Formats: sequence, C-alpha cells, structure tokens
Amino acid sequence: METADLIVIGSGQGGIPLASDFAKEGRNVVLFERDALGGSCINYGCTPSKAFLAAAHAAGRARQAEKLGIHAQVTVDFPAVMQRVRSIRDSFHQGVRTRLESAGVRIVCAEASFIAPRSVAGDDLEVQAPIVVINTGTSALIPDIPGLANTPYLTNRNFFDLQTLPPRLLVIGGGYIGLELGQGIARLGSQTQIIVRGDRVLDREESEVSEVLVTALEQDGVQLHFKVTVENVEYANDLFTLTLSNGDRLEAEALLVATGRKPNTQALNTAATGVELDDRGYVKIDDHFHTACEGVYAIGDAANQPAFTHVSWEDYRRLKAILSGGERTRHDRVLGYAAYTEPQIGRVGMTLEKAQQAGINARSVKLPMSQIARAIEWGHDLGFYQLVIDQDTDKILGATLVGYEAAEIVHVFLDLMEAGATWQLLEQAVHIHPTYGEALPSLARLLI
Repeated sequence: METADLIVIGSGQGGIPLASDFAKEGRNVVLFERDALGGSCINYGCTPSKAFLAAAHAAGRARQAEKLGIHAQVTVDFPAVMQRVRSIRDSFHQGVRTRLESAGVRIVCAEASFIAPRSVAGDDLEVQAPIVVINTGTSALIPDIPGLANTPYLTNRNFFDLQTLPPRLLVIGGGYIGLELGQGIARLGSQTQIIVRGDRVLDREESEVSEVLVTALEQDGVQLHFKVTVENVEYANDLFTLTLSNGDRLEAEALLVATGRKPNTQALNTAATGVELDDRGYVKIDDHFHTACEGVYAIGDAANQPAFTHVSWEDYRRLKAILSGGERTRHDRVLGYAAYTEPQIGRVGMTLEKAQQAGINARSVKLPMSQIARAIEWGHDLGFYQLVIDQDTDKILGATLVGYEAAEIVHVFLDLMEAGATWQLLEQAVHIHPTYGEALPSLARLLI
C-alpha cells in the first residue's frame, strides 16, 4: 500500500486544478482517471458542443439573413466541421495532460474504487491518503426503451464522432443537450425531429422561455412532438424506426438520446468507506463538501452540484479554501448559467415564481427584444429580457434573458447580484447606444 497526500478520483474541471495546486506545493498527488483526461466538459460537453454550434449558428444566421436583404447559398462541409470540433477537443485534452504532468501529478489511467476509508485501488495500485476527493461527474442516462439497447444510438458522448451528416435525426429529450445539438444539426442540414415527454421544452425554465425556443426551432425547420413517449425502437438497414405512445412512427438515419444524466459512482465501492449515496446515486455531502467518511470529499456533478463547468471550477476553489481553514460553502455564490441555442438563454438567480414560493415580496418586469433598437437593427428581435426584484429591499433577485448573446449579457446581473446591488443602481447607469446592454437600464426603469 502506497501513501499520498491527496487522491483525486476523476479529472473533471474541479479535480484538475485541485490536483495541480497541491502538486505544485510539493505534495504527493495521485489522480485516477478511467477515461479521457478533462472530464465531460472538454471531451464531450462544453468544448466540442460549442465548437460545433459555432459552425451551426454561422450557417443558420446566413440562411436567416434574408430578412436583412441578404440571400446566401449555404454549403456545409460537414466532415470539415466535425474535424475542426475534434481537433479543438483533442488540443484541450492534451493541454490537461500537460498541465497535470508539469505540476507533478501522478496520473493513473484506471477505474478507481475504495478498498477502505481513504484507501483507493486501481490498475494494480493501492494508495491511501488523508484527503480523497471524488470528482467523477455524470454520464448520459439511457431510458429503458424496448429495442434501444442494441442500436447505434447517439449520446453527447459519441455525437461528435460523426463523420457524415445524417439526412434525418430523431432526438429523444427536450432539455438543454437535446435542443442545442438538435437545433445545431438542423442548421447544418439534417431534417430534425425532437420528441418531448412533457408539454414544453426546457421545462425547468419559465414557460415564456419555452415558447420562444419553440418558435426559433420551428423557424429552423425542426419538428416537435409533445406529450408523447417512445414505446419501441427498431433498427434495420441503417434506419431507425420509433413507435410513439400516440401510435405515430418516425424514421431517421440517426437517433440522439438526451434524456438526462446519471452520476458516475457505481464503481466507487463506497460501501467500503461509509460514504453515502442518495437514491439516485449522487454522493451525499454537507455544506463543506464533506461526505459521511472523514477525509473524503466530493465536488461537481457527482455530488449533485449544479451541472455546469463553472460551478465545478468554483467547487475546487471552495474546497481548497476549506482545506486551508477558510470559510466557504457550496452555496456561497450567485448561480448563473446559459443555454447555447439561438436565441441564447442567460439565467441568473431566482425566477418570479421561485421567489414568491420562498415567501419574498417579489416583482418582475419584462422588455421584449422587439422593443430594443439594436435587436431591431440586427434582425434579432426574438426573445425578451426579464428582471426580478425584492420590493422590500430593492435588491435584484434574478434575471432571465432570451436573445442574441444573452449568455454574455447576463453577467451584468450576475455581478450586480454578487455585489448586493439594488435595481436603482442599474436604472441610473448610462449604457452605450445602440447595444443590447443599453436595454438593461431600460428594463430596470420599468420598475419606476
């Protein structure tokens, strides 16, 4: 049994910097990774998907420029698009290895499991340390649909390995992954249909958000099927046939399954440690990321933290501070996130409904994109900006932005909220004309 100062299981966006920092300080660090270094973000999440969407949205914008008087003939070189995606992914992946090795981290390419509290085994190595950090992330949750298991279906994991553009694509799931990739491949020329179990897409967002996204998807030729489930999947002669609960049968050359995520904790053998899992398999932690086993911590998706790279990275900073005696907790920062459909969705803080459910005397105001000068001028008039405030304190509680580059603009609200600012501070600001950001003080002025 070897000894180390720190064991990290999984090389996600929280585990990488934590392992690197400890190693740079001269500590003995062992990192186990059963798959590609960099976790889901670099290999089949943020990095490849946004590189893919860069091409997809460029094609979509060119086609939709007709309303500006521009008539473009768009030709998509799909193999070149995907090769660029993979080259960026591979470059980032190699950068992770270089970072870890240059810091002095010992990388063990093997699946790790606990053999005792704070003792881990993998690839004929057994090592113990006073601190163990679980950073194993999540993977695609595959529904138990008859006929699906033995077919060459796609998930976000293998989607970016596509070599040719499928003439038709079926998507099961109306969440963020399904919409981003579904809209993206539709804009690149694939006839796309999305199957949604509920009555709207992105059902975690406000209904107005869902309505805008449906309009945008339909403009791209995407067909949506609501309030149905897939009863059976057949695959023969390179063709998928899906039977829906309403009796409809859909055919396509490719099928993307995007029905949720599950934690990668099955192989950890947590029973050997006392680490507890919830009923879905996520690691249970307290506000300081500590599990039920002394010295064992969990961060990121595996601990059911919000499934965003920036949250995982902040988890690293939080845990590092905690291990150094500092006061950080898992909920001590304002949460913002985005969806990279077009139009984009930028979200931060509470919705009006959530605020009212929490007993807050809240109020919201909304400004349609169709009333924003820059949006009218550029032809990006689909969407809206919405602001939620506490009427008792005047503090900003949250914002929902649906529009062009909303993922960038939402940071204004994120920073104001982190600073504890009131809506009056935004109302008094003089933003540049004509910009999308100019509309933010206008939005706040609706509260006067």
